[in-house]
Amino acid sequence: MTDPGTPVWYAAYGTNLSPARLGCYLSGGRPPGAARDYDGCRDPSPPRAHRPVQLPGRLSFAGESGVWGGGMAFFVPGGDGVVHARAYLLGLDQLGDLVAQEARRPVGADLVLAADGRPTRHGLSRTYDVLLDLGELDGHRLLTLTGTRVPTAAAPSAAYVRTMLEGLTDGFGLDADARAGYLAAADGVAPRWSIEALRRMLPA
Repeated sequence: MTDPGTPVWYAAYGTNLSPARLGCYLSGGRPPGAARDYDGCRDPSPPRAHRPVQLPGRLSFAGESGVWGGGMAFFVPGGDGVVHARAYLLGLDQLGDLVAQEARRPVGADLVLAADGRPTRHGLSRTYDVLLDLGELDGHRLLTLTGTRVPTAAAPSAAYVRTMLEGLTDGFGLDADARAGYLAAADGVAPRWSIEALRRMLPA
């Protein structure tokens, strides 16, 4: 059985691009613009490291978020696109508690990963129902949370967009036009959010 403290990289591509927003999963609290307080993890320690990464695939917004309103971000693997993500080095127990909170389940259950290279169907959520194994980063498994079936496309809320734009500000090397253009090109964003509207929402 895998040690619950085993380090793993969690690649976040939605609102958890923002380290401050991820902190609410780890230590509890309510992110600005969200409609929910989070309990936090059993181990509230901050990530041991974090860094920008690029994932091969595309970004899609779909379904309806009960926390933010509007569509939720999904990672769709494959193709020749690039999805910007922030990889956080967490303990396996922290990742399990993060997934549980995402699914509105109590924290505390051990997360059992599938064999290397295989997706982990954790059984906690029907929306974000799978952890995809994306290989290794610095000797630790790189995992991301998404859905095996992406719901009907839907534009994200303003609060969701602002949180993602904030997360893309630090470390990605993207100027204002690149950040706005990246989100504008994602499935489900148009016609609600134009590039001009997204530019106006960029952090000052």
